[in-house]
Amino acid sequence: MAPPSWPFHPPMHRPETYRLKRLSFAAACAGMLLFGICLITLGSVAVALREKFALDHAGSGTLFSILPIGILAGSFLFGPIADRYGYRLLMVLSTAGMGTGFEIMAHAGELGGLQAGVLLFGLAGGIINGTTNALVADISSTHKGANLSLLGVFFGLGALGMPLVLGALEDIMPPLQVLATSGWITMALALLYAFIPFPPAKLAKGKESASLRGLLQPFMLLTSFFLFFQSSLEAIINNWTTTYLRERGVMHEGLALYALSLHMGGMVMMRLLTGSVLRGVPQARLLWMGLGMLVAGIWLMQVPLWPPLVFAGLVLSGAGLANGFPILLGMVADRYPQASGTAFSFAFAVALLGNMLLNYLSGLLFQHYGVAYLAMVCYASAACMMLLFYMISTFHHSKN
Repeated sequence: MAPPSWPFHPPMHRPETYRLKRLSFAAACAGMLLFGICLITLGSVAVALREKFALDHAGSGTLFSILPIGILAGSFLFGPIADRYGYRLLMVLSTAGMGTGFEIMAHAGELGGLQAGVLLFGLAGGIINGTTNALVADISSTHKGANLSLLGVFFGLGALGMPLVLGALEDIMPPLQVLATSGWITMALALLYAFIPFPPAKLAKGKESASLRGLLQPFMLLTSFFLFFQSSLEAIINNWTTTYLRERGVMHEGLALYALSLHMGGMVMMRLLTGSVLRGVPQARLLWMGLGMLVAGIWLMQVPLWPPLVFAGLVLSGAGLANGFPILLGMVADRYPQASGTAFSFAFAVALLGNMLLNYLSGLLFQHYGVAYLAMVCYASAACMMLLFYMISTFHHSKN
């Protein structure tokens, strides 16, 4: 028997369905690439924006806080709209919104305009993140987690690629001009999305979407709070590792930034493996393996404090975090097939609230007791994830 096509099986009797799935998947990957760029762009051009608008640390912090607020709002909005009206409208509008956000940030003359651009950028980013995940889950009749992992590879490529592009063009094009060019490319993608035949809406006219009460079920709550800690831990490692390594005398800031890129590299490689050679491995086994790698990675980051082991720890921790979102979202899509967008909205919103809340509390902890407590925070979050996934697995099996 010939091996199946990757990532989808081509149905012999419905080749047009197969083509639609492949085209939709490619469109979703392009959108997820944009979301990876969205999360990293503001930090990548922070120096240029500080100089242009004469921002102090407080002003920069205010600007940075606007982006997650926009992403949170977008995460709330996309699900019911996707379930009711399908994906094309959201893909076009969110991509056009990101393009407009790029242009506003590149050309804004006043701080208020810049803040509005960042808010729009975050709002559109939150919508496109949720929409692309829900789209891939819907077009995947099998291997939802594996296909969502492949989608997540493009998030990593976007997050890694934007700083590399800015660095490569440093002597040729100012950072804000790179933003403006990115905006026009993004607008062109929005135009392309208008002509792609995305899957139709799941809800017929007059049919109600999933209510909040319908989502407040044990499985959905457990899954959302797993992602609450997953999202928090991703951000804590990204935000505090360079400070941790520098203050503990392990390496200077430039090398620490390189080390942090290895964390994202480990995540990208693990998602690529999950979506390809590990597609046949049971999802629960993959996630338990990932949680084990996460704990091992945290340990290597602190005992002993030797750069090669720290590098290995960051790669392992990135790989360990790689499959949390894809596998859990795949399980959510299986549980709520007719309201996957609304269910994803709920899960993403809880995850982002955790990201914001636990990062704020971690900042207070490190302010009073020092960043040396980073490992303790990471261990505590990993322990909560393990407990929650044990409960999720038990509940999932009891219902099947």
